[in-house]
Amino acid sequence: MRNNNGFTLIEILVVIVILGLLATFLVPKIIGKPDEARVVKAKSDIRAFETGLKMYRLDSGMYPTEDQGLQALIEKPEVDPIPRNWNGPYLDVEVLPKDPWGNDYIYKSPGEYIEGTDRQRDYEIISLGADGQEGGEGFNADIKSYEIK
Repeated sequence: MRNNNGFTLIEILVVIVILGLLATFLVPKIIGKPDEARVVKAKSDIRAFETGLKMYRLDSGMYPTEDQGLQALIEKPEVDPIPRNWNGPYLDVEVLPKDPWGNDYIYKSPGEYIEGTDRQRDYEIISLGADGQEGGEGFNADIKSYEIK
């Protein structure tokens, strides 16, 4: 009796055909996922900033100014108004993260007026999306803190 430990050419070809068929159906679905993952990451970062901002406000009684920026969540501001009860850092990072496309997040405080009211938002955090410019659609659309659900 002879012991055959290898695969036959037919078996290898069958496996290659099966892998080719799987790739045909799966690759198109996987290709768009990196952009979706970047949007999810940007939303997650914005939520983390919001949590830090709320803790900052609990300690200091106010949100950081635009001049202080989101950096105030990592190190005590040196620009007035300097909070007396700063108990940070309020984010668990040493360097302020950039959005998934490599751009800085935009922080506005106070934010714009709420549509249909005479009230301003306390703050806004914005990622300009894939194109790095205001506006846009799809993955180029701005991601704004007040629009995240």
